[in-house]
Amino acid sequence: MRPSNRRAVAFAAIAFIYAAAIAVGVLIYRALPGAFWLRLLLADVAATAFVFVFSVLLKNASVYDPYWSVQPIAILSGFAIHCGLTLPGALLLAVVSIWGVRLTANWAYTFYGLDHQDWRYTMLHERTGALYPLVNFFGIHLFPTLVVYCVTLPAVLVIVRGAAWNPLCLFGLLLSLAATVLQGVSDWQLHRFRRSQRGGFIREGLWTRSRHPNYLGEILMWWGVAFASIAALGGIWQLTLGAILNNLMFLFVSIPMADRHQARKDGFETYKAETHALRIF
Repeated sequence: MRPSNRRAVAFAAIAFIYAAAIAVGVLIYRALPGAFWLRLLLADVAATAFVFVFSVLLKNASVYDPYWSVQPIAILSGFAIHCGLTLPGALLLAVVSIWGVRLTANWAYTFYGLDHQDWRYTMLHERTGALYPLVNFFGIHLFPTLVVYCVTLPAVLVIVRGAAWNPLCLFGLLLSLAATVLQGVSDWQLHRFRRSQRGGFIREGLWTRSRHPNYLGEILMWWGVAFASIAALGGIWQLTLGAILNNLMFLFVSIPMADRHQARKDGFETYKAETHALRIF
């Protein structure tokens, strides 16, 4: 099979898996009694478990990768259809959709087929050996699902409660849009650098100031959603929990893992000393 055809088949398989996972989540949510947030959590976990099964069958944990950007759009769209939208809910749905479509497109650009797995998962497999199935489910699949559930929940609450517009929402919405642009530009610059095959460390554009500007964009995206939701709902500061968890995940998991991967290159300690992990100003 030609590489282009193999890639097309892989995309079709991923699309089927995710459509089925969303259907599983919807059925679980509708079948369960109780508070909406708990039903949503259990439905989300069930959908993740469904994707995990296919990750195991296909021997590729990267089957899960688009879940991060697809899940929030699916969840918010479902609640929008069921509950209707006020202005803040509509704007949050729009901002999250812009972020999610762009990030999913970035995943698609780097998706080479079902025989290609993210280096991080291969590394974890090599390091954990017999424990990898547990690491795969709880670390690669379930933990990110719980984080993105928490960062999405504030916007869900805005939609469910039909929150009214507050001018302070604008700050959070603009922050999320700016973060999406930041992430998009940094990803584009990274792809351009990789295509050049120059090797070494990327030191151009946003990457001259930060080792991980794309991660900074992801962090700021969800702080923006949290701030906009808090403004619309009247100061429920507990809604920052998801943004805090997301922040901690990047600081203590994603960034150290990426830096350890980069440390294999000569000159990393100098590069690290000269370039901040996240700050771009």
